[in-house]
Amino acid sequence: MIKLIKSIYREREMKKALSRFVAKTKRLSFGKECQDFEKKFAEYQERKRCLFFNSGSSANLALVQALLNLGKLKKGDKVGFSAVTWSTNVMPLIQLGLKPVAVDVELETLNVSSETFRETLKKHKLSAFFVTNVLGFCGDIAEIAELCREKDIALLEDNCEALGSVYEGKKLGNFGLASTFSFYIGHHMSTIEGGAVCTDDKKLAEMLAIVRAHGWDRNLQPDEQKKRRSRFKNSDFYSQYTFYDLGYNLRPTEVQGFLGKMQMKLLPEIIKKREKNFQKMAKAIHNRYDLYYPLRFEHMDLVSNFAVPVVCRSKKIKEKLIQKCKGVIEIRPIVGGNMLKQPFYRKYSDDKTSLPSADLIHENGLYFGNNPELTENEIKKIIGVFTSI
Repeated sequence: MIKLIKSIYREREMKKALSRFVAKTKRLSFGKECQDFEKKFAEYQERKRCLFFNSGSSANLALVQALLNLGKLKKGDKVGFSAVTWSTNVMPLIQLGLKPVAVDVELETLNVSSETFRETLKKHKLSAFFVTNVLGFCGDIAEIAELCREKDIALLEDNCEALGSVYEGKKLGNFGLASTFSFYIGHHMSTIEGGAVCTDDKKLAEMLAIVRAHGWDRNLQPDEQKKRRSRFKNSDFYSQYTFYDLGYNLRPTEVQGFLGKMQMKLLPEIIKKREKNFQKMAKAIHNRYDLYYPLRFEHMDLVSNFAVPVVCRSKKIKEKLIQKCKGVIEIRPIVGGNMLKQPFYRKYSDDKTSLPSADLIHENGLYFGNNPELTENEIKKIIGVFTSI
């Protein structure tokens, strides 16, 4: 079977290096390796600051908590989110007392557009918008960012599936106040589990470091520690167990930092392979307009594709595909589909927004993996299956 993901890229090489690292390293809790990785990832993403977390889901949670701690969001505020997304993009909004508002996507990009966003703004006053760059694609996100600036809405990007994608000369993840990333094994690069928040905002970065580690200041720069301790008239002795604001323990390990640094060296190669695979498969498969709705990505400079989606013209076509892929190609629904159809959302929200595109993607959509280790024969087999229904 052609799996969604085969391994951490160059897994054998990495395991050998990791074994040597673990054998010689005295400290495996958060430290220098993680901090070095943060610097390298911030440089790659072209943001001023990166905070490393134990997962992308934790990064989402920490970002929302940090904004609440800073007073940029308040309990009860309405926060928009892409209707087609992952559960832990939405769950922190509910868990932390905010009111989630689903924004429909465009069928041809799977992503929110300025048009669907404007429709939501006619009905709701949003304090923030958490947009998801689904599967490496985006809508007209520069226009969305401009709308957010005009209306004083904090734009946050869930970029967990779009690392390396570029729109209008800018990397996705760089259009808003902050962006989150995931380094889970199936994503663009892997630290086994892991995630990050990138931002140019110094105060937000400091609060994220506090939220990540119990609410204390141990991972702040010495000058920031001194300012905070002086403000609270706190001695160095008591500062070791002083908790300045609401937080969790969401720290990664040095193992993850080490793996992240290794994967960073391979990231350009990984993205290049994913882009090449995607273009080859998408051009063959998405020309079958009798089977699938068109997928538009020509507006993007680079599509760092996470997995290749198809939205079938009918449920019958989708069921045929599922049967044909059984034991041959591993497939999945398109991320979490329409979040309003998920049991947790129906339990905690009375949101009944009409979301026609998200509904269609939920009912008729699926994806197959695009990993950098796909062979030419595997690519041919995938194209054959998806074009011969």
